Amino acid sequence: MSNLTANAKSSPKMFDAKIVSAAIQHSFEKLDPRVQVRNPVMFCVYIGSILTTLLWLRTFAVQEGESVWFVFGISAWLWFTVLFANFAEAIAEGHGKAQAASLRKSQTAVTARRIISPDKLAGQDSVTQSVSATELRLGDLVLIAAGETVPADGEVVLGIASVDESAITGESAPVVRESGGDRNAVTGGTRVISDWLIVRVTTLAGNSFLDRMIAMVEGAKRQKTPNEIALAILLATLTLVFLLVVATLLPFSIYSVETSGQGTAISLPVLIALFVCLAPTTIGALLSAIGIAGMNRLSKANVVAMSGRAVEAAGDIDVLLLDKTGTITLGNRQATRFHAADGVAEQQLAEAAHLASFADETAEGRSISILAKNRFGLRGVELEEVQPNFIPFSARTRMSGVSFGGHEIRKGATEAIESYVRGLGGFLPDNVRAAVQMIAKSGGTPLVVSRDAMVLGVIELKDIVKGGIKERFAELREMGIKTIMITGDNPLTAAAIAAEAGVDDFLAEATPEAKLALIREYQQGGRLVAMTGDGTNDAPALAQADVAVAMNSGTQAAKEAGNMVDLDSNPTKLIEIVNIGKQLLMTRGALTTFSIANDVAKYFAILPAAFASTYPALKALDLMSLASPASAILSAVIFNALIIIALVPLALRGVSYKPVGAAQLLRNNMLVYGLGGLLVPFAGIKAIDLMLSAVGLA
Repeated sequence: MSNLTANAKSSPKMFDAKIVSAAIQHSFEKLDPRVQVRNPVMFCVYIGSILTTLLWLRTFAVQEGESVWFVFGISAWLWFTVLFANFAEAIAEGHGKAQAASLRKSQTAVTARRIISPDKLAGQDSVTQSVSATELRLGDLVLIAAGETVPADGEVVLGIASVDESAITGESAPVVRESGGDRNAVTGGTRVISDWLIVRVTTLAGNSFLDRMIAMVEGAKRQKTPNEIALAILLATLTLVFLLVVATLLPFSIYSVETSGQGTAISLPVLIALFVCLAPTTIGALLSAIGIAGMNRLSKANVVAMSGRAVEAAGDIDVLLLDKTGTITLGNRQATRFHAADGVAEQQLAEAAHLASFADETAEGRSISILAKNRFGLRGVELEEVQPNFIPFSARTRMSGVSFGGHEIRKGATEAIESYVRGLGGFLPDNVRAAVQMIAKSGGTPLVVSRDAMVLGVIELKDIVKGGIKERFAELREMGIKTIMITGDNPLTAAAIAAEAGVDDFLAEATPEAKLALIREYQQGGRLVAMTGDGTNDAPALAQADVAVAMNSGTQAAKEAGNMVDLDSNPTKLIEIVNIGKQLLMTRGALTTFSIANDVAKYFAILPAAFASTYPALKALDLMSLASPASAILSAVIFNALIIIALVPLALRGVSYKPVGAAQLLRNNMLVYGLGGLLVPFAGIKAIDLMLSAVGLA
């Protein structure tokens, strides 16, 4: 199986030839009235395109009114407007489908070993029968040995093993999965690389996590968010208002001509062109593409959202709950001090710890060697002559170390080392036990070191606050987001880390009930809350939070409670998710501002042209000095279509986002997209008018 994450992240270019080609085809397929009616603004343009086409055909039979080429030009560019809107949506969908296609390639047929007698489990020797993964049912128990692929999503009920989840997460380092606790969930498509597991199936084939991930990436189930629905209602209302206004202009124009006895009444093609240019067609055409592109950006960040609502809610949150370990701190604790046992020199402890960590490639193991070298100048040890036997860390023994020259050096969890030395006739000294308790109470992690039956002392591992995290929290504060650290540490340890990290508040000795109560308290105050979690104990709070990001490495309960799943299991991803959500909202707001603002220029282009013969005084409003009324109307219609295509890259990429306050964001938005939307159409319409004049169509 190939690497899903690599496939998802190595997304195609914005205008990849295959995606563009498919999008063009889908643009025509979306001309189906059943598809067009979903977007009220563009549906009105669609109807206008049909009417102007019929009016164009009528000009061949009735030689009066507007010229054949003028009506044809309006009709053609109205169809282009509809097609360009379809193209914007299709190319956004194309990027999601391209990612989903890469993911599908990684799915292979898997054979499962279903246990025949679930009531008579015998571990790896359980009686099984080989079946296709598609034949598995909920609650079935399957045996998975080293080298075999996990056939379905499930929970470990027996055994402990290393699992390669790189196909899902992209991380090459295997993870330990075992029954009980918060690390019992396995995902279909991952591979067991050591030992064995007995797994209870929790999800049927076709509805696995990977299947749901593909569906989300495709955007097939994307729902409109409340803000998006509200904006759609606003656009539909504006469209209806402009439709009523334009509809009244025809009888008003006819009445004016009849009473004044001069000029000609406005024609239907011109009225339709006027309506299309005044309606909010730009944002109406790009609205769906903006939402789909937001989902795609989240997918590229290796996060699966269960709906578009969750993405948008991320942009509105103002309270952020963050786990301490792995989010605020490095997660892999670092060695900071050696506590030697009575009668043991600290250097002796450091040398033994260094030897025990010689083949330990974990971050903790490397930090022990670095501390020993820095404290006592220890360097590499020549062990070839004594032929050492390195003992790798085992999830069962909870120890690692080295055996050489008749000596056994081990380091590991206190209980594991104590049991080990007792088996050799040794014991855990009182001062070592006291050091272990002191380290644990201060929020650190103790690792006990022994040589043969003698305990040498303790290595103190501490949480290290991540570099730059304080600046990130300062940025969130500028955005109006309050950060709260959640930790099981005692209040003193939690307060120290919170102060160092720069969070606004903290919840110490956090229980599931305390987390849930805290979230509800903020929500009752009208605030939106985001949270990350990976354990079953996090499930109630995740279900309550407005934005709940579950870790893929966590339990099934956590993943079902969340409305997003982070495939990388990186708790700091929540900050990136917030940025993506805010960028989505900003993009929609910016293009809405631009769309409404650029209507002003169209007023000055079309209104004087449409009513110049009836009301000559309106000629004074022709600020752009356009070549003729026909050229003015065509130029406005052409610009109205082309601006959609011009803004597609911005809709897909999203506007540039910087974490600043809401007032500054609004000011920047109005300055760039409000003023830009006001000025760009003047230049664009005038340029098109000059080109039409140059080719003799004005």
